[in-house]
Amino acid sequence: MTNYFLTGASGFIGRRVLDRLLEADPDATIRVLVREQSLARLAARLHAHGLDDRVIPVVGDLTSPGLGIPADAESADIDHVLHLAAIYDMDASAEAQQAANVDGTRRVVEFALANDALLHHVSSIAVAGDHRGDFTENDFDAGQGFPTPYHRTKYEAEKVVREADGLRWRVYRPGVVVGDSHTGEMDKVDGPYYFFGHLAALGRLPSAIPLPFPDLGWTNIVPVDYVADAMVALLDAEPDTDRRVFHLTDPRSNRITDMYNAIAPGFAGPRGRSVIPNRLVEPVLSAAGTGPFKVIRDLTAAQQGIPPTILDTLSLPTRFRADTTVPLLRSRGVELPDLRDYGPRLWTYWSENLDSSRHRRRDPRGPLVGRNILITGGSAGIGKATARMCVARGANVIIVARKADDLDAAVAELNATPSRDHIPPGRATAYQCDITDEESVLAMVKSVLADHGHVDVLVNNAGRSIRRATLNSVDRAHDYQRTMAVNYFGAVNLTLAILPHMVERQSGHIVNVTSIAVQSKGARFGAYAASKAALEAFGDATGAETLSDHVTFTNVRLPLTKTRMIAPTEAYDNAAGVWGVDKAASRVLHGIQHRPRRVNSALGNLAELGHHVAPRLTTRILHQEYLMIGESAASLGTTTDGNRDDNGSGTPR
Repeated sequence: MTNYFLTGASGFIGRRVLDRLLEADPDATIRVLVREQSLARLAARLHAHGLDDRVIPVVGDLTSPGLGIPADAESADIDHVLHLAAIYDMDASAEAQQAANVDGTRRVVEFALANDALLHHVSSIAVAGDHRGDFTENDFDAGQGFPTPYHRTKYEAEKVVREADGLRWRVYRPGVVVGDSHTGEMDKVDGPYYFFGHLAALGRLPSAIPLPFPDLGWTNIVPVDYVADAMVALLDAEPDTDRRVFHLTDPRSNRITDMYNAIAPGFAGPRGRSVIPNRLVEPVLSAAGTGPFKVIRDLTAAQQGIPPTILDTLSLPTRFRADTTVPLLRSRGVELPDLRDYGPRLWTYWSENLDSSRHRRRDPRGPLVGRNILITGGSAGIGKATARMCVARGANVIIVARKADDLDAAVAELNATPSRDHIPPGRATAYQCDITDEESVLAMVKSVLADHGHVDVLVNNAGRSIRRATLNSVDRAHDYQRTMAVNYFGAVNLTLAILPHMVERQSGHIVNVTSIAVQSKGARFGAYAASKAALEAFGDATGAETLSDHVTFTNVRLPLTKTRMIAPTEAYDNAAGVWGVDKAASRVLHGIQHRPRRVNSALGNLAELGHHVAPRLTTRILHQEYLMIGESAASLGTTTDGNRDDNGSGTPR
């Protein structure tokens, strides 16, 4: 019976090596190094596949002395150590790569020596660095330079293996590893996958007309299943030999244009044809990576979600020979799949599972069909009317408010809303929450994400109104605190809780329902207008940060709207120009569907123009309004109706 010890068994390559090893050697016992925090997940996977008795988790840490394995841990004679653990992310910090790739390999070498085991070290073609020309399985130190810390640390890790006295070893150098050739499965966006989203646009071009390409150079792509198959097949090949290097590469190599042509059928793109020679293209690309051009290039790449290091290593100057490996693998029945055969599957899997824009794709039946829209203050007024319009358009609406009875009644009403023609009906659900309580917000958002999976749109609609002159508020600082608590901090609490989720999904929209008061700056609305202006400033600043993450903000500046919030102000009972709830909600709906930066009214734009063009005259007009319309009875404290807690409600929305 053969005993194996694996590192990196939970990784993209490691999982497949483990599965194939179990299949190839039914009598083998396999120990896998696992961190404490990953133990439960690994144990569950092993139990689900009935592998508890064949795979033994060993808790430890790659970078700790003795791999962090307790001295009293159960030991066994180890025949083979398979070292697959490493940081494969070229954008990771140099320190992290040094610790995992070099120091971690040194710990594994010590472990293999202590157990007199044959070490199988998974290296990389990155060890060739910037070497130009052929690089064989016998080549290692060819005077090459290293364009990234990843290249350097993979070279140094292999050097640690090679220079260890008394160590028996085999080294495996995979090419650029992509998804499974049968399923297309890939674990993350990496390498060529960063450019797939940009290639999708080419699918709109006529497929019959060849597309002229610059010759960007060479690449060397291999599917993950080939790497796993090859490695397991080579473990016991020529067992009496060690100190061997195997290139798990494509000996044919492919130009980047060839790679595009292999993938293009997946999105019905035209074939590419290299028309500008690489000898002309390469100097241009090199110049773009130096001096001020590099700053512009890197900034542009970052905005597109492409790590600049990927641009530096897109083309390989090296041709990797596999003269020894390929015949040996062929004799064991392992053949490299043709990229042209599995390229479309790579695209399909990426499009369905990894494309960051997949969450932004619109349903052809309507832009809100299937969207999860969270609306605060959704049990009444503008919030409920907006929710009704969204449900009618096929959205799943999540309304949030403080009072459970109001929420229950609103949900029953919303779920009775008829859908529009050819659109599946949406559905409303409710969550009780005080948005001024940060802990309550965090708990509510956690529940929403657990129940619904994601939030596409957040509508910060809940608000508190204060209509009172500043001179009548000099002893009422709590008016300002309460207004800010709901209108600003409440909305900020929701945004902060949901924003990381939206950024992770690379999709999200936040609608802040503000007010015409931000534009008009009218009398008696100092507390209210300031709170809404603060919310707008927060949204604008945050939106400037999250644009590349595809999370956008809209400010909907509503004028005076007939809701229960304005009831305490008698002067508004028959005022001209007061909007109805549905009209106001339609403007919020516009912000949800079309995502403009702002949704304004004509009156608001006129007021804003007045402040810019004729500020003194505009202030005089506002002062005349202040003199003509006095304080409401509620704001003077002379009523005892149910709106008394709002201290003089009369918001201009």
